[in-house]
Amino acid sequence: MPASPDKPLSNRTALITGASRGIGYAAALALAEAGAHCIVLARTQGGLEELDDAITQAGGTATIVVQDLLEHEKIDNLGAALYERWGKLDIFVGNAGILGSLSPLGHVDPNEWDRVIATNLTSNWRLLRSLDPLLRNSDAARVILVTCPVGKEPKAYWASYAVSKSGLEALAQIYAAEHENTSVNCNLLDPGSVNTALHTQAMPGIDPETLTKPAALGELFVELAAPDCQHNGALIAYNGERGDVISRNSI
Repeated sequence: MPASPDKPLSNRTALITGASRGIGYAAALALAEAGAHCIVLARTQGGLEELDDAITQAGGTATIVVQDLLEHEKIDNLGAALYERWGKLDIFVGNAGILGSLSPLGHVDPNEWDRVIATNLTSNWRLLRSLDPLLRNSDAARVILVTCPVGKEPKAYWASYAVSKSGLEALAQIYAAEHENTSVNCNLLDPGSVNTALHTQAMPGIDPETLTKPAALGELFVELAAPDCQHNGALIAYNGERGDVISRNSI
């Protein structure tokens, strides 16, 4: 059954990580409103249940997965579980991330470094590794990995977070290049300064009311998730109204 104009993602299945709040919550709600069945993943069940209620009220459907992305062996099993139920995956939004502490490089605690890299970078590699067969089964799979400006322009005191996002950007472009001749596209989304708990942790002195609301990004997520989106290997930055392609790899 073809998608209708008001439901461009109907009959499509999406997985969104870090979906219990902030950008992930907004992305999942927008994708569900556009017709996708959303598999929403996070560590906290309460936030996911609130999201499930919001999706239901909007006329959409969701499946809740409570999982810590640091449990990498469970990620390896996730692809098989999704395959048994749906046989494919059309959309993957890799949004989950943690900040860690902002401190001089030599002062970063090794355990914290490992946790940030494992959450922001390694878990997305494990997810892509686990989900790749399902994405290949889609007629037009779309992968969206959420990054930030320090991934491209690292700055002092942001060591673990910036390195994790720089690695994520390389991961996305490598995956995009490897899928140049397939139905799978992979892009990066830089949402800019958004009113989230992570932004408040990083910059507590900024008035959150001056920042982009997560819900404002919903339309852009839908555009990047749509089967007719032709971007692959691109970094798209939200500019307050839409997404601008600010860089693209040479695939």
